[in-house]
Formats: sequence, structure tokens, C-alpha cells
Amino acid sequence: MAEPVIEFKDFSFRYKSQNADTLKHINLVINKGEKVLILGPSGSGKSTLGNCINGLIPFSFEGEIKGSCKVAGIETKEANIFTLSAHVGTVQQDTDAQFIGLSVGEDIAFSLENDAEERSVMLEKVELAAKAADIDGFLSEVPYNLSGGQKQKVALAGVMHNGVDILLFDEPLAALDPTMGNTAIDLIDRIQREQERTVIIIEHRLEDVLYRHVDRVILVSDGEIALDTTPDELLRSDILKESGIREPLYISALKNAGVVFDREDHLEDINTIDISRYEQALKSHFETHRASLSNPVVSEEVILEVRDVSFSYESVKALNHISFDIHKGERISVIGKNGAGKSTMAKLLCGIERPQEGSITFKGTNVLELSIREIGKLIGYVMQNPNQMLIKDIIKEEVELAMVLNEYPQAEIDANVESVLRMCDLYGMRNWPVAVLSYGQRKRVTIASILSLRPDILIVDEPTAGQDYHHYTEIMSFLEQLNREYHITILFITHDMHLAIEYTDRSLVFSDGELIADDNVFKVLSDTEVIRKANLKETSLVTLAEKAGIPPEEFIHAFIEEERRIRNEHETTVH
Repeated sequence: MAEPVIEFKDFSFRYKSQNADTLKHINLVINKGEKVLILGPSGSGKSTLGNCINGLIPFSFEGEIKGSCKVAGIETKEANIFTLSAHVGTVQQDTDAQFIGLSVGEDIAFSLENDAEERSVMLEKVELAAKAADIDGFLSEVPYNLSGGQKQKVALAGVMHNGVDILLFDEPLAALDPTMGNTAIDLIDRIQREQERTVIIIEHRLEDVLYRHVDRVILVSDGEIALDTTPDELLRSDILKESGIREPLYISALKNAGVVFDREDHLEDINTIDISRYEQALKSHFETHRASLSNPVVSEEVILEVRDVSFSYESVKALNHISFDIHKGERISVIGKNGAGKSTMAKLLCGIERPQEGSITFKGTNVLELSIREIGKLIGYVMQNPNQMLIKDIIKEEVELAMVLNEYPQAEIDANVESVLRMCDLYGMRNWPVAVLSYGQRKRVTIASILSLRPDILIVDEPTAGQDYHHYTEIMSFLEQLNREYHITILFITHDMHLAIEYTDRSLVFSDGELIADDNVFKVLSDTEVIRKANLKETSLVTLAEKAGIPPEEFIHAFIEEERRIRNEHETTVH
């Protein structure tokens, strides 16, 4: 018999600083031992719903509550956050903000120390939690020095040993490379099954979460529950695109080929779908689009030359004799696992770090002869973590800061700032405090601030991290427009394979400080050996093509060409 552990009854919530309810008449029951995905675009209310479960609402974020929210039989508004933390353990999106201890062991032990646990018992519990989270080999390490995936494991271990009934993960995949994302989902799945925990995952990366089975998907839209269903039922419908959520790539490819799914189809795992039923439709659709495939025209003008560049952090070799050219107007994805050397390469290109060996030349000028400020007008760099870039309190002031520091005329500052604010969908928020913005909104502010200088090359580190599909498409379409209309060369440092294949023409693939591939993006992402070495995840389009007996490289190319055409037609209709 189902045993409810979370119950919302006609529940509404309005933040103290807002005039309208963020959550509206929520009725939801989650039972003991279930694994539930809470899905929704940015601003839909999904994170607010999670904060009601773990007690951050109303005890950290004040506001008006109507109706009832019970966790483990406790009415949350009548309890306190300490009481609720004994039942709900939360792993936040920004794991760095969750760390307390100076070592992994200290951080895992933090709540036990607060409970005045005896040292011998505490050490035993720390070791058990670390082993369960597969982080027991790192107890003496500094948490901030770990990879994104390792940080997730530390945060998970820190909430596990209290015997919490419910584990809540707020966007656990945001900072992880594809393979590490799979590892995180595997870990969550294993703990849920072996320890019979109730698991709630808040995410908008649906295909990545469905790497392992979930029992239910709760789709949140505009503060309400739009759908509470199984993954198969969700994938059969068209509600995802209507809600601004990206469908799994293989589902989109099958629908584009005219496939209509039956109710008995099991769709959440590409590896278990019986493709033979759809093989003829896929092949026919592919052949129709194959003839129109074209390769991008690359300018002959080389604007950046990297020659035999090496760089080390103390004794760690981050880059080892790297060489490549960049042509004017190219769109390049820089991909590879965490720690492969991608961000280090970006820092060298824009002057934050300088090569210890080799040279970097921009239009014939050695960048070693230029200051960081001078390089910044030529090569813009948008860092992965927006909080490391934001300085001013107000959005408009932040976006205009670079131009002010470079002493541009006020009229030009005003014109450029208004332009990029509108393009990044920030103009209506221009006088808002930066402090109230979500992670994704802060990302857009940092992109806007760099774009205001109109650099020749733009390096964007994880442009879509923390963005739902609507804002993802908005930002990427804007960057695509900049590339097309102003011939700005763009390098995307990304873990998002869909971004790479849809918005770039060429990939630079790094692994352990080496450049292991530099080629057409479709060729690179259908090369299983490159994918393995770089810790990437084979896109489901490759799996689908192989199952249908279609050349993966051409199949991916045809799919992306069609998606671009559909998107362009939609944008033309909207405008």
C-alpha cells in the first residue's frame, strides 16, 4: 500500500517581494520510495516547489502560504528548518555554496558535529556515507579542488548519514560533463534502489535524467502542475515543446519522420525501443533530406593562430603542445571532460593566463605583447560561473561597465547597452538588482556585458548551463545571429552535445591536456573512439541511426538541418 511522505493540498505561495503567487493551488502526493522528476522551464516554480519540501520556504524565503504542505506527516509552516532537515536532505545546484568543511571528511561530518555525535560514531558514519556516495577515497581533499561530479558526491554524502527519508536534487547535472552526468544519475538511482529512499530530482534536462528510470514526471508550468504522468506518456505527447522543454533527440527524430507512437510503446530508453517498427519511416525520411545536405563555407582569413602551446599549474600539465587555427566567422565547439584543458585554453586565448611555451597570434600580433584590457576588446570571455563576473548591483550598470571602463562616448554606451539588453531579453529587467536573479538570468547578464564591446572573437564557457530550453534557444539564436550578421567568431566551451551539433560547424576535442580531434562536428560526435577518450556521451541520434542501419554522421547532419529549418520557420512566423 502506498505511503505518502509529501502531501500538498490546495497549496499556494507568494514571495514577500512579489504581488502574484509563484505557486498556485498545488495538489500533489509523493509516496515513500518513489523517484520523481520535477520538470519545468526557468521561472515555472519548480525550484520554489522544491524549497517548500525542504523547508527553505518559509524559513529562509519569506512569503504568504495558503493551503497545506506536509512532509513526513509534518505541516511545514508549523515546524522549523532543523526539524525538516531530519527528513529531507538537499543537494543544491551550486555545490560550492553548500560546503562548510576544509576537507571532504570535515564537510561530510558537519551535521554530525552539530548533533554532538561521539567522535568514534561520527567517523564510522562519515566513512559509510562517503562509501555509499563513492567519494571515500577523497576524505582528506579540499572540496573546492574537486571536479563537478566529485563535488556532487560530497554534497550527497553530507546529507545521507542523518537517515533522511527524502533526497532532493536541485539541477544535479548543471555543471557536469556528459559521462559524469551519467555517473551522477547512476549514483542517485543506486541509492534510491538500495536504500529505498524517496528521491526528487528537479531538472529541465529530460533526456539526461531519463538515462535511468523514474517513476513519475511532474511538469510544472506557470506555478501550476500541468501534468503528473509516466515518462512514456509524457514522451508520446507534444506538451514538452509547448512548455519550452527540449524533447529527447531520438524522440524528435522519430516524430520528424512521421512516427505516431502506440500506447504500449516504451520510449524512455533508446536502447530498449523496438526500432524495427519505425526503420522504414526513418530511412525514407532520411533519404528525402540527404540530398540537400551542405557543408558550411569557411572564410580563408585566419584571425587566430595557436602554435605548440603548453601550460602547467605547478606540477600539473594542463595543456601539452596544442596547435590550431581559427578562421573569421567560424562557430566552434570546444568539448571534453571536466579538467581536460578547455577552460585553461580559453584563459590563454584572452590573456588571463599566458603560454609557458608556444605562441598565440591574433591577426599577426603576438598576444603576449598586449595587455588583458587590450585583448578584451578583441576576444571576449564569458565565464562559466556568472557569480565570478558580476560586480555591480543593478543589471544595466553591470552591462555598461566594460564600456564605461573603456571610456566609450555615452551615446554609444546607451545604444549598445539597450541593444544587447533587448537581445538577451533583459531590457524589462534593466533596473532590477542583480541579487534577485536566477542562475540562468545572471548568465544572460554576463553575456550581455561582454557583447556590449562587440569583440571579434567571443568565447562562451557553458552558455546554456542553468538555462531551460526556451532561454537556451533564445540565447543561442542571438549568438547565431551575431555570428551570421556581424561575422563574430564564437567558441563555445560546452558539455552540451546538442548545442555542439546544432550551433557549431567544427569541434576541438580535448582530453587530459591533449587536442585529440579537430574536425567537422558531425564527424567528431559520431566517432566512438573520440567520444570514449573525451568522456563524452554518445548522442541518442547515433544510437538511433545505428539501430536503423543509417550512417550516423549523415543522419545527425540531416536531423540538425531539419531542426534548424523548423526553428527558422517558427521564428519567421513569430516575428
